[in-house]
Amino acid sequence: MEDAKETPGSQPDEIALPERLKAYVYRLYPTRKQESTLLWTLRRCKELYNASLEERTAAYKMAGISVSYGMQADQLPQVKEVRPEYQEIYSQVQQDVLRRLDKAMKAFFRRVAEGQIPGYPRYKSATRYHSFTYPQSGYQILGALTSHDKKGKKTCRLKLSKIGHLKMLMHRPIKGSIKACTIKRDGDQWYAVFSVEQAVSATLVHLSNKTVGVDVGITSYATLSTGEQIANPRIYRSTEQQIKEAYRRLSRRKRGSHRRSRAKRALTRLYRKVRHRRQDFLHQTSHRLVNQYGILVFEALQIPNMTARPKPKKEEAPTTTEGSEGGATAGAATHYLPNGAAAKSGLNKSILDAAWGRFITLCACKAEEAGGMVVKVAPQQTSQKCSGCGVLVPKDLSVRWHSCPTCGTELDRDENAARNILRRYELQGAIPDRKKGNPTRKVGRGGKRPTATGVL
Repeated sequence: MEDAKETPGSQPDEIALPERLKAYVYRLYPTRKQESTLLWTLRRCKELYNASLEERTAAYKMAGISVSYGMQADQLPQVKEVRPEYQEIYSQVQQDVLRRLDKAMKAFFRRVAEGQIPGYPRYKSATRYHSFTYPQSGYQILGALTSHDKKGKKTCRLKLSKIGHLKMLMHRPIKGSIKACTIKRDGDQWYAVFSVEQAVSATLVHLSNKTVGVDVGITSYATLSTGEQIANPRIYRSTEQQIKEAYRRLSRRKRGSHRRSRAKRALTRLYRKVRHRRQDFLHQTSHRLVNQYGILVFEALQIPNMTARPKPKKEEAPTTTEGSEGGATAGAATHYLPNGAAAKSGLNKSILDAAWGRFITLCACKAEEAGGMVVKVAPQQTSQKCSGCGVLVPKDLSVRWHSCPTCGTELDRDENAARNILRRYELQGAIPDRKKGNPTRKVGRGGKRPTATGVL
């Protein structure tokens, strides 16, 4: 029997590593002329989006025809003949505008089919359209920062087709293959967002084998099962007074005036500062936890349900009204009782300011890169049960100290919850993530499921 011989065409196939998308954001510093060109491009893209949405809506209403992306993309050469200014915009940027609308329409029909609140795509105003995308080509980084550069930052140039060379500040090198470039406007600042595809190592193992339970809260941002507490920075709360004053200043300005536009820019800067401070805190805290522990255990919190408005309490009191002929007629006037909406709104604001969902998502992403893992357990009664003996010890939300009458355990309420979270994972394991698209409650007016034809 002859020995098998390898031929050049019979080499074993390489195993493809899993890949993930990561965004790299850099600040742009365009000149006044370049900024006017960027704003002009945004306005033309907004106009194309609204016109395409109008075409889809009118075609369905008048003839029952569903206009697809391909049908609208084939009309772009005709649009350029009628509107020559669209020849000054890169062709793939216009195609991406149509893809955005197509994605919004598909999401609308998906929500209709799943019984969720449909939310038909809306027309975009100048304050609601902030970016345009080069999906494949039309952009190039000149003099990019590399890992061999000694300086932490480097000023380079971003070449955009039909626009020119824009000054860009790179604070870290790009690792991976660039797939798309999005130019985004944030108030009076501009950013370049690069979608980068990176390979994920399948054999990456975390350096630590420690497991920790994490209980997120308002009094302290996070409490670990080890007893460590992370202080809550309350970023929005610390800037709330300045934001209120900026809103008052804006309301006193005349609409359409230059002073009103300046007041609006000042308000935008305050919100941007809050957003950047929160993002910086979340990144640093999640990075520290991921580096220290191999497995992070959180509660599977339903934040939309936790921040829902309280239902109104009605009280019907009989009243007497005079009839048309002077007779007395009994009626019912609806009165509303106090339902704690004011206090609940303050709690909702603090919960949304903490951004627990974003924090858990960042921990999961960073743990995946480091070879670790983020898991979730059921949140029921984690702060009510005793971590020492497992006996249920009911306590109000205002009670911040756990005292067990059975075993005598004395510790902070949040630390007790973090220990229960860790123990629940060790005994029962993690719960599977809820699949996206499954509605949690019935929606729609009058208890009926909305339909595509009914919304249009």
